[in-house]
Amino acid sequence: MKLFRNPEIKREILYYIIVYLAGAALAFRQLGGKGAGIVLLAGAAALVLHLCFTAKRYRRIAQMSEKMDSILHDDGETLLQDCQEGEVAVLHTQLSKLVLRMREQAGNLQQDKIFLADALADISHQLKTPLTSLQLLASFLQEDEVSTERRREIARDIVTLLGRIDWLVYALLKMSRLDAGTSGMKEETVSVAELTEQAYQLVAVSMDLRDIRWDCQVEPGVSFTGDMSWSVEAVGNILKNCMEYSEPGGAIHVTGTENPLYTELVIRDEGKGIAPEDLPHLFERFYRGKQNSTESVGIGLSLAQKIIVQQNGTIQVKNAPDRGAIFTIRFYKTVV
Repeated sequence: MKLFRNPEIKREILYYIIVYLAGAALAFRQLGGKGAGIVLLAGAAALVLHLCFTAKRYRRIAQMSEKMDSILHDDGETLLQDCQEGEVAVLHTQLSKLVLRMREQAGNLQQDKIFLADALADISHQLKTPLTSLQLLASFLQEDEVSTERRREIARDIVTLLGRIDWLVYALLKMSRLDAGTSGMKEETVSVAELTEQAYQLVAVSMDLRDIRWDCQVEPGVSFTGDMSWSVEAVGNILKNCMEYSEPGGAIHVTGTENPLYTELVIRDEGKGIAPEDLPHLFERFYRGKQNSTESVGIGLSLAQKIIVQQNGTIQVKNAPDRGAIFTIRFYKTVV
């Protein structure tokens, strides 16, 4: 029998025999042969019952072992919940929880692999386009008949493409730090007035060249708990997006308010708005809508959303009733 291959069972039987023989010897001295026989029969019956119950318990353990082996070989087995009481039932339940947790982690790892593969494919695609353009422009520069003016134009195009690559690498490094949880975000009081001013300085020159007016109205003392530098990065990306889709002579309006639940920052431009089919995908990484400018790589808004979410915030976008797009950012004072 498989039961007797367990050394603890052999030891238990040996101990039982020693105890029963000692009891039988004592009974023989006190009660004679009849008393010794009764003790031996009772001992034998107790030993048989003990072995039966032990065998049943070990069968349950063996069944769990077989199921665990099937699970390890990914045969689709699942441990069912044991509703009985006792230590074996508790062990069964704990193993079921362990299996579920392991399968959940395996699923997460598989999703991470898919996400990483997709991200690498997107990154290679985003880098391939400007690199191909750089190779083409470099080949033009090697031609002897290229005029000085044409060389200047090519040089400007090269600088623009290098700027796109630099921004792409910079944004990807930022996003990788956020994904890995190594951003080192601080928890400090962030003044919304100071935040909007610093974010505006990132696009002030470009807005002036495009003749776009800056209209900022933040209530005094409005603030939230977060990281100033990362928040400037997020708001700056949103302002850059609004600027790229605003027409000359337009304006970007910013308002900041606070209530007992959250601090709200609303950014509105006067551009053409966002296509309805682009709204659900606007914050996806590398997503470029139909109206995207040629300079966009589709990563700024995704980075902004990640930064805001990690600071217990939310961001939503919709089209204004008259014209333009409205970005609504809320930093909550409690976990949402």
